[in-house]
Amino acid sequence: MSFDLRFTKGHGTGNDFVLFADPEGGTELTPTQIAAVCDRHFGVGADGFIRAVRSTKLAAGASIVAEAPDAVWFMDYWNADGSASEMCGNGVRVFTRFLLDQGLVELAPGGSIAIGTRAGVRRVSRSEHGFEVDMGAWRLDGAEPLVRAKGLPVARPGLGIDVGNPHVVVALADDDELAGLDLGYLPILDPAPSAGANVEFVVPAEPLVEAGVGRIRMRVHERGSGETLSCGTGAVASALAVRHWAGAGAPNDWRVQVPGGIVGVRMFDGADGEHVALSGPAELVFDGVLALA
Repeated sequence: MSFDLRFTKGHGTGNDFVLFADPEGGTELTPTQIAAVCDRHFGVGADGFIRAVRSTKLAAGASIVAEAPDAVWFMDYWNADGSASEMCGNGVRVFTRFLLDQGLVELAPGGSIAIGTRAGVRRVSRSEHGFEVDMGAWRLDGAEPLVRAKGLPVARPGLGIDVGNPHVVVALADDDELAGLDLGYLPILDPAPSAGANVEFVVPAEPLVEAGVGRIRMRVHERGSGETLSCGTGAVASALAVRHWAGAGAPNDWRVQVPGGIVGVRMFDGADGEHVALSGPAELVFDGVLALA
């Protein structure tokens, strides 16, 4: 039996998603179906798949509602290969734009809305160029694996950072090294994290800090999706890593240039430790209907 999936295609700095509304949680796709939708040759094509479902309709949403009763909507996020993921920074912004477009939420000027994710509650507000997401508290996860990547002659040390999902950030010497990477191949981490990780490769701009704002360039191989034009949580992890390496006096405001554009990252104090926020555009491209087996 087949059914029609009514979907919207959206992106944040080129990181693209298929989204659909399932308020009552009655349409749960299989990993195989999700991978088929995200396939760029035989499906719609996307880096990730997002279902908008009421938090009360998911087992994972029970703790969300307990933490934040106003987190009515849950971002049920899946990677392009059909595997579930904890969080997606670009995805949260596009998800918010989708909810607004569908008339499912309102976002007053100066206000914010709470979004449930597998990594906890994320609060979203409007920003100058789109939306800003409070990504919550972050932490160094203590891992420093060696990273091997196709096009990188010698393995480099990485820095493990957790921003709701796992990342390993690698510093490169210059733009030539960054451009020479072939991230169509999975980078090899030694030791390998049990749950995998997104891997970011970063190069500082020259100068690193301009008008009080740090500037870096980044490419990423996303766990379960491959190389993408942008990764919001990856941009956050990269800015945090470079600030960590730069030491005392490094700024708390950063601009991260990814192949799909530029996103902003800022660090600020929260009640439970330092928080980090991600800002950038969120665009909806088209609507469609797809017949799924």
